[in-house]
Amino acid sequence: MKTLPRAAFNQEETDRLYAARLFAAEARPYLATALYALKPILSWTVPTMAVDRYWRCYISPAFVAATPVDELAGVWVHEVSHLLRDHHGRGERLAGEKDLTGPGDRLRMNIAADFEINDDVYGDGLPRPDGAIGPELLELEPGKLMEEYLPMIAIGPYFRQLSWLDCGGGADGADRPWELGPDGANGLDEQERALVRYRVAQGMIGRGDTPAGWQRWAERVVHPPQPWRELLGNAVRSAVSAPGVGEDYVYNRPSRRSSSLPGVILPSLRRRPPRVSVVIDTSGSVSDSELGSALVEVAAMTRAVGGRRDLVRVISCDAAAHITGEICAAEDIPLLGGGGTDLRAGFAKALTTQPAPDVIVVLTDGQTPWPDRKPPCRTVIGLFPRPRHVDENNPDFELDLPPSWARVVRLG
Repeated sequence: MKTLPRAAFNQEETDRLYAARLFAAEARPYLATALYALKPILSWTVPTMAVDRYWRCYISPAFVAATPVDELAGVWVHEVSHLLRDHHGRGERLAGEKDLTGPGDRLRMNIAADFEINDDVYGDGLPRPDGAIGPELLELEPGKLMEEYLPMIAIGPYFRQLSWLDCGGGADGADRPWELGPDGANGLDEQERALVRYRVAQGMIGRGDTPAGWQRWAERVVHPPQPWRELLGNAVRSAVSAPGVGEDYVYNRPSRRSSSLPGVILPSLRRRPPRVSVVIDTSGSVSDSELGSALVEVAAMTRAVGGRRDLVRVISCDAAAHITGEICAAEDIPLLGGGGTDLRAGFAKALTTQPAPDVIVVLTDGQTPWPDRKPPCRTVIGLFPRPRHVDENNPDFELDLPPSWARVVRLG
């Protein structure tokens, strides 16, 4: 098992290092929890500062002595940003998918990771050191992710000037010889690392001084994206296969109990393929891309009923309901509308058509009144994402929430 080196920072280096961390926490208060979770470790091997995935920060004493405190604060923020953005986990996935194992590949990955975070690190109280690199180095657009920058970075003449760059395994997922590893001292385990990330993200939500890149990151951590297509598909399959759905009494195959009642023919309970009515919100508040997604889901629902297109009926509805013809292909379904929204008309149309549906699936942005009564069949509601609506003239205004009797899946 690896242990901490016996050597330690001298008092002057320690004071500068911790003064820089305090400077960083004051300049970026939303990162303070993460900054103080890092464990500083003296290292003569790293060129500047570097991190491993266990939240240890390896620091060169020569670098500390030669760097002004305000610039050193920016490096603290830079290194902790690698860990918060999970560059080690994302780097591992990239390396496995694209076979990026050589030192040149790892340097490209480190450069791409730096491009992603440096636009949010410097400025607003943290000066940018001369060696800090950004996407402008290769005339690339800012605001992209490491995975987007990586294919744009080719090995070229500028690599020689960047050969010193090494932010450690925390930046690309490849362990370094000078790292202490999972069994070394002062590391954070997986649960502790996840807790630090969550606390930092939770503290960022709603702050007015947080850059847009960090806000997007925080939203993904606090509200991680759900596999909504899988959830919607499971909800529809569960609805169409539930007990009672598609079941009816028929006389063409009399019940076996008829033999105990001479002269009386009793019907038997038989299961038929379920019928599905899909109500698609075609009001002006639903975009063309969302309507395209809705048609993709119609094709998936057709597969859920065994490919029987005759069992799936599509109703486009804004303030009025319009039934499509027979479904030949999802992309050929005409969707009429573009006005206001009242999906109660869509429910009414679905329930009055013959034969009646066993399941109603509604795809909408939710900006609609809902029926007062539960339909006599199962209902699944897919909600397109929308920001919370605020009416400045009526602070008590709230949108009508989906009814409790429906299975609700948030899309996107």
